[in-house]
Amino acid sequence: MTLSKSDTPLSVMPTGILLRSVVMTSVMSSPLLFRPCLALLRKLTESKSLLFDESRNPILKALLRHTVYAHFNAGINKEEVIKTVKELKRIGFKGVNLGYGREIVLGTNHGQQNTAAQGHNDLQMVEEWKQGTLQTLEMIGPGDFTAIKFTGAGPIAMEAMLKGQNMPEPISNAINEVCESAARQGVRIWIDAEQQAIQHTIDSWTIDLMRKYNRDRAPLVYNTIQGYLKGARDNTTRHIKLAAAEGWTLGVKLVRGAYIEHEDRSLIHDTKEDTDRSYNDIASALIERRLPQQPASEASENYPQVALFLASHNKDSVRNAMRIYRQRVESGQPTIILETGQLQGMADEVSYELLQADREWSAANSGAATTKPIPMAYKSLVWGTVAECMHFLHRRAIENRGAATRTERMAQALRQELRRRVFG
Repeated sequence: MTLSKSDTPLSVMPTGILLRSVVMTSVMSSPLLFRPCLALLRKLTESKSLLFDESRNPILKALLRHTVYAHFNAGINKEEVIKTVKELKRIGFKGVNLGYGREIVLGTNHGQQNTAAQGHNDLQMVEEWKQGTLQTLEMIGPGDFTAIKFTGAGPIAMEAMLKGQNMPEPISNAINEVCESAARQGVRIWIDAEQQAIQHTIDSWTIDLMRKYNRDRAPLVYNTIQGYLKGARDNTTRHIKLAAAEGWTLGVKLVRGAYIEHEDRSLIHDTKEDTDRSYNDIASALIERRLPQQPASEASENYPQVALFLASHNKDSVRNAMRIYRQRVESGQPTIILETGQLQGMADEVSYELLQADREWSAANSGAATTKPIPMAYKSLVWGTVAECMHFLHRRAIENRGAATRTERMAQALRQELRRRVFG
């Protein structure tokens, strides 16, 4: 697909998606409309009443299915998901990250659990988690990612993570089967970050997986680092040093973080500006092959192979990382494998700007003797039933509330594109 000089980045967005996005972002950027919607989503994730149980309330289910669910999610079954993925790739995205929506979110006392599969025996939950993940792999292709949450495996995983134990055998057998299947298909895996009560164990388990599977330059397994945590830079440094010392490739998915309402607030940076500095420093450190909080002049020769997936809805952070990356590529300086993307339904103006930049980058370097690496644009998606995705949808709503200015900018960009199509 070729864009003319008069086209905007959003001009390649299908009109149906554009119309739905205009409505949804307008609601999310309006405090008057958004507050009751957020309160309803919270109620739906916590209530056991018939009125607020979408699986037993067909009117509520249809309302969710065709609004907030359709805006953020890929579909409830294989047919719907494959259609969504094909459409995104047709538009021009390099690929997708697809995750299975089932998870457990801890209550504030770390004892209350809420899951769509509650009542099944523990081993059956592990098997369902594994089969759901293998089914996810069937919906995507080479170069894509699949996101995995260990909490989706249920109480066996949760108990071990809370106690800081080694990976239980049923979980180990399941995740190794998933990794081997993904490797055969050319699909990559990132392990999602979760709450800090269990994140240290998730890091340990994921590092063990990277030791085993990340022996080539292009890694199979990525760990997620949350930039809003005060310990994020130190955690990144630990990962870098381990990979360098042990000789495996480090895969990092860098996010700001999405569990602020379920965390010990003291672990999180005090201000948005502190979070931005943390996130941007980690991203630039990896691109420049140095440790966080060190100047670029101190980049180490004993630096591991690194692949970074920059998952950000912040336009300034994305532009800054792309600028540093392209400067290093153009000047022949060593760098890393870099890919970037946003969640479906969020920061679409950033995603489509990246998509346009990728085309321009590719066209500008098409005649080069050596093909220069291009930071490809992806979209991240979650699939599953409405009930399985409720915690995910609630977090997306919270994230939009915490980034009202950004959401309003996205709404304005979408409305401007709609006016352009209507009035020319």
